[in-house]
Amino acid sequence: MVVRIRLARFGCRNRPFYRLMAADSRSPRDGKHLEVLGYYNPLPGKDGGKRMGLKFDRVKYWLSVGAQPSDPAERILFRAGILPPPPMLAMAHKGGPRDRQPIDPMTGQPLDIEGLTIVDNPNTPDGENGASIEETA
Repeated sequence: MVVRIRLARFGCRNRPFYRLMAADSRSPRDGKHLEVLGYYNPLPGKDGGKRMGLKFDRVKYWLSVGAQPSDPAERILFRAGILPPPPMLAMAHKGGPRDRQPIDPMTGQPLDIEGLTIVDNPNTPDGENGASIEETA
């Protein structure tokens, strides 16, 4: 059984409300679940912010036993500080082919990795396995 951490939609039309759930990957979106891990309200409240609540210990438990988060759940867990930033790829235009250039998740700008030399083992001296990570230009 493959466990996924994903969002289940609640609320009425035009007023969505989501629960973060651990569920079997074969069950429907709003169907049977194993555990409720939190909630996410995408509509801004009176203070203008989106509301989110998580059970951090239970989310970490499910991730430790191999649960795979869906893409929206992965973004929510990144914002909460549980997961590292997801890898992002730049798109040339909407619906078009993706560029294979990685994107910095904090700024959204493409990373310039052509001018960098990366060492496999950082404990080796500079003369042996290439230079340390630095600009070559």
